[in-house]
Amino acid sequence: MPLAFLRRPDPDHLEVHHEGALLRIALRRRDTARRMTLRVSAATGEAVITLPPRLALSTAQRFAASHAGWIAGRLARVPERIPFEPGAEIPIRGENHRLVLREGRGGVRLEVDDGRPVLSAACNEAHFPRRVREALMRAARDDIGEAVERHAATLGQRPLRITLRDTRSRWGSCTARGELNFSWRLILAPPMVLDYLVAHEMAHLREMNHSPRFWAVARSLCGHVDAAEAWLKRNGTALHRFG
Repeated sequence: MPLAFLRRPDPDHLEVHHEGALLRIALRRRDTARRMTLRVSAATGEAVITLPPRLALSTAQRFAASHAGWIAGRLARVPERIPFEPGAEIPIRGENHRLVLREGRGGVRLEVDDGRPVLSAACNEAHFPRRVREALMRAARDDIGEAVERHAATLGQRPLRITLRDTRSRWGSCTARGELNFSWRLILAPPMVLDYLVAHEMAHLREMNHSPRFWAVARSLCGHVDAAEAWLKRNGTALHRFG
């Protein structure tokens, strides 16, 4: 009988202690993994250890324990999470807005309160985070759709479909079929950043690579490629802290 059938199922996480704190490390076993890896996501704050199929769990536990200080240090640098709750401040199109729970009706709307921009929602408080997220996704779809139409007029090509997701590794992508995917979190960034990401993926409709020809197309669509790339490098990860 193969040993795989005799092995106990892996737990979903490992636990190690460091200076009085308990650290949880998500455990993943991958058939394609050739060595053990450990990472901490700057976007989500999740520590993950990935194992090859036959590596003993005890080896992973010792490895995690020996790197507890490194894990704790990385976790300490992850930006504080900001939930969608009344009183919180989040960026919308690059400008900070306070979240307000409003009585009565009227759905979710952007307005100004005492000279400060706010996003207010009239709903049950338990539904507030969902309503805020839905409103941001609608705004992202509108802004991305407008940018797609504008760049399509210049490019002479348009995507087959546009999908919004909450991606962690990429802000946008283009499939071989001409389908564009974007992170809805681009609505949190300044408009020039959203515009650049749309132009970037639209350029892939013509050049499915990152060759000089691709960048020539992207720059013909967007005049602020370098500024947007620099903003994303400095601030992109922090957009994942909201919600």
